[in-house]
Amino acid sequence: MQQLQGFKILVVDDEPHIVQFLEFGLENEGFEVRTAFDGMSAIAAAKEFQPHVVILDVMMPGMDGFEVCKMLKKTENVAVIMLTAKDEVDDRVKGLTLGADDYVIKPFSFEELLARIYARIRNQFPNLFGEVVIGPFQIDDRRKEIKFDGRVLELSPTEYGLLHFLVLNHGLVLSKAVILDKVWGYDFGGDENIVEVYIRSLRDKLQDKDRQFIKTVRGAGYRVDL
Repeated sequence: MQQLQGFKILVVDDEPHIVQFLEFGLENEGFEVRTAFDGMSAIAAAKEFQPHVVILDVMMPGMDGFEVCKMLKKTENVAVIMLTAKDEVDDRVKGLTLGADDYVIKPFSFEELLARIYARIRNQFPNLFGEVVIGPFQIDDRRKEIKFDGRVLELSPTEYGLLHFLVLNHGLVLSKAVILDKVWGYDFGGDENIVEVYIRSLRDKLQDKDRQFIKTVRGAGYRVDL
């Protein structure tokens, strides 16, 4: 992972042991971290601290995470990653509808959360990175260009968006539903099998006949292995 000087994360959860765990881990990664234990404190901290990313628990007393997310998205340029309970699909849908950028299901691994934080940084604050090198891929958001093994790929805007999303989230299994939401938009009304069509196109352009890079996880989605 690439560390960013001065990059700020606000951790919001009413469980002190989770807050302490995340604060310790994120500070060790080089981030500047602020914490809050309830919704009102989170809103005040965000205004003062101006974080790049907020790690936000859904279930909190008083103002819950949904309301905090809604307020943050109205006033702050911030990426919101929500922490949701296992199997609470309605919570994840509601959070994404209110503007959340991603979610992580409790219990979670720190490595997964860290991968999602960096993905959000690269998506929302590409100017902080310039060109990003991940394995054989070089991603230049400013030029909307992706190189593979030094070769510029000829990609349509949708292919660029899809490959960009897959590579930045490498190692994670991404369902068709998540891909459609993040690449095509949550209001996309077409058939989710369109994802398969674009995956085939990307494999052709990567000359990935053996599916060495873009793997199909049967019944779950797709994963980029680097």
